[in-house]
Amino acid sequence: MFIQTEPTPNPNVLKLLPGRAVALDGSLEYRDIEAAAASPLAEALFEVEGVASVFFGADHVSVTRAADGPDWSGMKAPLLAALMDHFVSGAPLTRDSSGIEGHAADDNEIVAEIKALLDSRVRPAVAQDGGDILFDRFDEAEGVLYLRMRGACAGCPSSSATLKAGVEQMMRHYVPEVQRVEQTL
Repeated sequence: MFIQTEPTPNPNVLKLLPGRAVALDGSLEYRDIEAAAASPLAEALFEVEGVASVFFGADHVSVTRAADGPDWSGMKAPLLAALMDHFVSGAPLTRDSSGIEGHAADDNEIVAEIKALLDSRVRPAVAQDGGDILFDRFDEAEGVLYLRMRGACAGCPSSSATLKAGVEQMMRHYVPEVQRVEQTL
């Protein structure tokens, strides 16, 4: 098994490409070791010194290092070993399916249109950088769309530019009800 690594626009996030599907049913994020108990792979990655959070995309894993942790040269080998061990073992990604992002059946027409646009145009682009952008809520009265940044996008220096210059302009063009885009934590 050959696992590729790629830097991301966020210097504290490394994108790992195992060359196989990771989270096909939706993205997952683990921000601490307690949350990682839901995933054997996330637990193994958190055992590597300096890991602050783990994000699983469709075909990649993004690992965020702690600001005071070791540099990537000291972390890459144990991260690659944890990934290799997991995929060779055949263990499932999660112990259950909770936490996988999906679409609600009761979304109104505007929200369904926003989510479809996120899925078709935004999420594939940010996934290339090891991140994800998820719908949080839409305030119809104010025209404000709230989105959550995950993986390499969370805390990235260019994330606010991505939201304002890219996502907000596109949403305003295709969904006139959207007046502004804001990030939630």
